[in-house]
Amino acid sequence: MSPHSEMDRIREATLAVQGRGGAAPRVGIVLGTGLGGLADAIEVDAAIDYGDLPHFPVSTVVTHQGKLILGTLEGVPVVAMQGRFHRYEGYTHQQIVFPVRVMRLLGADTLIVSAACGGMNPLWGPGDLVLLDDHINFMGDSPLIGPNLDELGPRFPDMSAPYDAGLRHAAVAVAMEERIPLRHGIYVAVPGPQLETRAEYRMLRAMGADVVGMSTVPEVIAARHMDMRVMAVSVITDQCLPDALEEVNIEKIIATAAAAGPKLTRLVAGVVRRLAEEPAGLDGADAPPPGPARAAHESPGGPTSEPAS
Repeated sequence: MSPHSEMDRIREATLAVQGRGGAAPRVGIVLGTGLGGLADAIEVDAAIDYGDLPHFPVSTVVTHQGKLILGTLEGVPVVAMQGRFHRYEGYTHQQIVFPVRVMRLLGADTLIVSAACGGMNPLWGPGDLVLLDDHINFMGDSPLIGPNLDELGPRFPDMSAPYDAGLRHAAVAVAMEERIPLRHGIYVAVPGPQLETRAEYRMLRAMGADVVGMSTVPEVIAARHMDMRVMAVSVITDQCLPDALEEVNIEKIIATAAAAGPKLTRLVAGVVRRLAEEPAGLDGADAPPPGPARAAHESPGGPTSEPAS
């Protein structure tokens, strides 16, 4: 696939979305398994089925509604994916991140990603929210493999601080205000769809990961390639402790994610509200269009305190 033809596809899809009306979004949001309820907090201007947009993949996961939502959240124009795509569905990483690239061309300079995940940290439990400090790409692939899309970003983007320090500090402040327990940790991405063995969980934990999932990392890589500011929150839906491992129950995982939805909604809405209230400190509205990445100025570290429940 040539860079020219891929950019043409992205532009065509962008024009199709713009044709549905609504303000240019400032924030893109990706909603994962069981977490589509956050879309209910958005004042919707348009809801577009993925199948109605040129070149968009179509979600095959039952819990993913497959709609692109345009509207406002806390007064901020947003575009939200109500359902994402995964490598295990048979999509390439380039297809997985196609909507994120469209979000950037629509005007979004900030990306907020949510996902369900398995918890490997023995001190955490199902229903906990985890603010990602870093990640490990164990998928054996990258959305940037192949000809570089020079109009979007550099050939070799920096990933020393993939998760924006300002957004993470804002999330901690909102969690404190809302009394939402918020963990901080490292996410490891695997291709799936099978769950991990006991030996694999031990290996991933030894590598330094706190949680494991089958998404998030491709979208984050693509967003950082385009110099978007990124925040990601995962919901622990099951415990993956190798010495006390239970057979997976998909229905229970989905229910756990859905039950955590209200906490996630309050957290994301609070961060978006701060983007509107504190543009000088958090807003990326003055960021240049996609192109070579700015020098990273955020510290790769971050707050480690957790609010009381």
